[in-house]
Amino acid sequence: MIEGVEIKQLTKHADERGALMELLRCDDDIFGKFGQAYVSLNYPGVVRGWHYHKKQDDHIAVVKGMAKVALYDAREGSSTQGQVDEFFLGEQNNILVKIPMGVMHGYKTVGVEPSLLINFPTEPYDPQQPDEYRLPWDTDQIPYDWAIKMG
Repeated sequence: MIEGVEIKQLTKHADERGALMELLRCDDDIFGKFGQAYVSLNYPGVVRGWHYHKKQDDHIAVVKGMAKVALYDAREGSSTQGQVDEFFLGEQNNILVKIPMGVMHGYKTVGVEPSLLINFPTEPYDPQQPDEYRLPWDTDQIPYDWAIKMG
């Protein structure tokens, strides 16, 4: 796994009333600090990526549908520089992924329904000086193919 990336297994508690699943707590080992929380609705097949941050970590979970999340370590001097990681988040795999600053990341909704992704970045968004550094989703600078891997 890419240096600094962490995974938290999420537990869903269900009964006849419905279900409850904690995503992130301030006493979790994976927690750094709270900047803000937001939810992103994503349509099937849409790729959002690539980008990274210089000032914040992201903590992402998918609570509806499924998404394929890809990470690429472009950080100079990292012990995992050049490594690609891929995770599937959502109703079929309840995990939260911590993405450290400097790691390129993106995601694609997989399946036939939209996904709802929740992010808990460690810093609030600043529209005057956005901490987002982007590459196109299909850049040749990252050795990753967003297509379904059949077979």
